[in-house]
Amino acid sequence: MANRSSISGRYISNAAAARHPKTSVTESGGNKSSGTHHRSAITGRYISEAAAARHPNTSVTENGK
Repeated sequence: MANRSSISGRYISNAAAARHPKTSVTESGGNKSSGTHHRSAITGRYISEAAAARHPNTSVTENGK
């Protein structure tokens, strides 16, 4: 599993993810569906494009195949 910062989009260490749980996302697999999806770094749930635009530092955009 990889950890990614929702602010920079870069991969981060497990220790950095533990220090910043509200702005990091743990990925267990890729986005296998088509299209673009937005996910909250805080809850892990999928959110709308408008919600992602309102909260850019705590949301992650996933691009499908």
